[in-house]
Amino acid sequence: MKDSSIKVGVIADQTGPLSFVGIANANLAKMVIDDINARGGLLGRQLDLHLEDSATIDSVAEPKATKLVQHDNVDVILGGIYSSTRQAIKGPAVEKGKKLYIYPEQYEGQECDPLIFCTGPVPAQQVDPFIPWLMQQTGAKRFYLPSADYIWPHTMNKRVRQVVTANGGTIVGEEYFPLEHADYSETIEKITSSGAEVVFNFTVPPGVGPFLEQLHASGFTERGGQLVCTYFDENFLNMVPAAHVEGLYSCLDYYQTVGDPFSRNLLAEYDRLYPGNAKFTAGSACSGLYRGLKLWQDAVTRAGSLKQEDVIEALENAKIAAGPGGPAEMVPGQHHVRMNMYIARAHNGRFNIVKNLGVIDPKEGNVPRLAEIGRMRADS
Repeated sequence: MKDSSIKVGVIADQTGPLSFVGIANANLAKMVIDDINARGGLLGRQLDLHLEDSATIDSVAEPKATKLVQHDNVDVILGGIYSSTRQAIKGPAVEKGKKLYIYPEQYEGQECDPLIFCTGPVPAQQVDPFIPWLMQQTGAKRFYLPSADYIWPHTMNKRVRQVVTANGGTIVGEEYFPLEHADYSETIEKITSSGAEVVFNFTVPPGVGPFLEQLHASGFTERGGQLVCTYFDENFLNMVPAAHVEGLYSCLDYYQTVGDPFSRNLLAEYDRLYPGNAKFTAGSACSGLYRGLKLWQDAVTRAGSLKQEDVIEALENAKIAAGPGGPAEMVPGQHHVRMNMYIARAHNGRFNIVKNLGVIDPKEGNVPRLAEIGRMRADS
């Protein structure tokens, strides 16, 4: 690739416990960048993808981000699934490297840096509309929160607690485990004895498989209990036996059963190019990565420049008329995306959409602008 190329850095978990979704992210990045190049590139220049494997290990993601900034001198970095991985990338990419970083995963919200834009759903788009709907539909009021022990579950559970109690419900249990935890027998006993009607799961791979297996064996859902996991998508459904997640509710920006023509054509093109088990889905950053790349493309095109300050200014108001699940646009000042949201339920290993929530705002706080930070530093 010529020196005049535009360099795009993508970090994806292509090995390790999240490889079954990280490979899909890598595939998606190749697909979108190849398509942009086939259409003439950006600003008359081709895009050069610099793809790094973070191996589902934060201590690996950090030096990969350093490499992209210091050695490859990329123009933008995208990627990361776990929130802890975002933080690992943020250090060398943003805090030290001062590089534009687009985080594509659904997450706990509250990221507030002028160099970071987030293109996946946040609590106002998942927890806030979903919980009142579920309580109204099922009459359930008693929630149990088994969770992995890192930033995303802790922050999400605070929001779940707020929304549940505001709607007349109760949190009857909240526990945290290492990511690789596998024996949930004591927790299953607590869930049963607590009279929990909803298990709102925030365990993650590799621990989520054993948890779902043991919860299923306990007969929780057979007794009428409701199982919720807002990040679950088709890749995660393929990871576990269908019986273990029968009836599971999820809330995301896209499912493969979304029926608009663009979403269906995009899925068909991905499946044609990458006909393996790593599917194009939403819960593990694929839809957010597509959105991030295309919003960045829109920003560069409107800025007419690769100068980072100009791209960031344009990205504040970037929008795409079509994407997975529908159109999307950056909310000015918030660095988060207004997008369509859906509630889906698993049946026979497939997600069926049970509620189209329509367009929902992220309702995140305003992010300081680069110019404001510069003035603050000059005055200090």
